Amino acid sequence: MALKIEIVARNMEVTDRIQDYVTKKAAKLDRYLNDIQEVKIELAYVKSARSAMDRQVAQITVRGRRSLLRTEERSDDIFAAFDTALDKMQRQIERLKGKRQRGRGDGRSAAEVVVEPPVEKQAEEIAASPIMRRKTFNLPPMNEAEALEQMRMLGHDNFFIFFNMETNAINVLYRRRDGTYGLIEPKIG
Repeated sequence: MALKIEIVARNMEVTDRIQDYVTKKAAKLDRYLNDIQEVKIELAYVKSARSAMDRQVAQITVRGRRSLLRTEERSDDIFAAFDTALDKMQRQIERLKGKRQRGRGDGRSAAEVVVEPPVEKQAEEIAASPIMRRKTFNLPPMNEAEALEQMRMLGHDNFFIFFNMETNAINVLYRRRDGTYGLIEPKIG
C-alpha cells in the first residue's frame, strides 16, 4: 500500500520540483516505522520571521495507528528546512521504536498531540474575540508514563493534555516551578 502524503503550502507556491523532491524523500519514512497511516508536510514562507535565515518553514507530521509525531525546521532554503525536519523525524521515529522495543510502561506506544505553529490573525478578528486561536486535535489514549515521555519528547515545557486510558478521562500533565510534575484530573459537576 502506498504511503498517503499530503503537502500543504502557505504563502508560497509548491513547484513540481519541490513536490517531487518532498514526495520522494517522505515516501521513505515507512522504512523506519511500519504503521504509518499518513504523512502531512506543511511548507510555508513566513514574512514576519526575525531573521531572513528563518523564513522558509517545513513542518512534518507523521500519523501512525497509535502515534503522532511532529517536527518543524526553519531555514533560508525550503529544501534545507525540509531535509533537516526529515532528519529530525527519522531520529524521533527511532527513539519511539527504541521505547517500544524496551517495553516501557505497559508496552503500548506513546502518542503525541500536534501543536501547530501560531497562525497570523487579521486585526478585526483579534478585536472581535478575546479567544485568539482555537485548536481541535485527537487525544489518543495513553497512561501517565507515556504522557510524560511525550511531553519530554515534544519539548513541551508547561503542559500536556492527554486521554488517560486508566481512568478514561482527559488529564493535564504540567511542569511545576520546582521541576517536578503535577497532574490535573478534572471532574464534571
